[in-house]
Amino acid sequence: MWEAKLEADVISSNVGICSCEKGGQWQRALALLWEMPEEKLEPTIISFSAGISACEKGAQWQRALALLCEMLKAEVQPTVISYSAGISACAKGEQWQRALALLSEIWEAKLDPTSSATALGSARARKLQRWHQRVREVRAVAEGARAAEQGQAVAASAGAAERDAGG
Repeated sequence: MWEAKLEADVISSNVGICSCEKGGQWQRALALLWEMPEEKLEPTIISFSAGISACEKGAQWQRALALLCEMLKAEVQPTVISYSAGISACAKGEQWQRALALLSEIWEAKLDPTSSATALGSARARKLQRWHQRVREVRAVAEGARAAEQGQAVAASAGAAERDAGG
């Protein structure tokens, strides 16, 4: 396009970013994404999601998370697909707490991790659904432990009051 002196548009930029992502060229994908504003083009959900996926494939979890933040700054709402790529990038980088935090963000945003099953691919959607279930289980265990601690504290207080009253 540059050689032919054709102007880029959002679609051609997104195609370029997606192509770089598919080809494992995360640096070039990000370069194309960052060039969009210079060309007076607004990155879209596709632009950002492809950039995040490129980072995931390039084992660049920090950059994937930075792009999720940039999306929010640009007032582009992340989707399950965006979050899924970020989660996968964190998982590949063994950043499990960050991956679970992103999963919690999906939950808090009330996004259904299975709603984009065809776009995500059924294997990735099932994995995301399992992670989602695991977060629920961990929260339930934490809430149960907290309730048990409170119950023990109440029982201890009642025992102490009983001893004081009897003694």
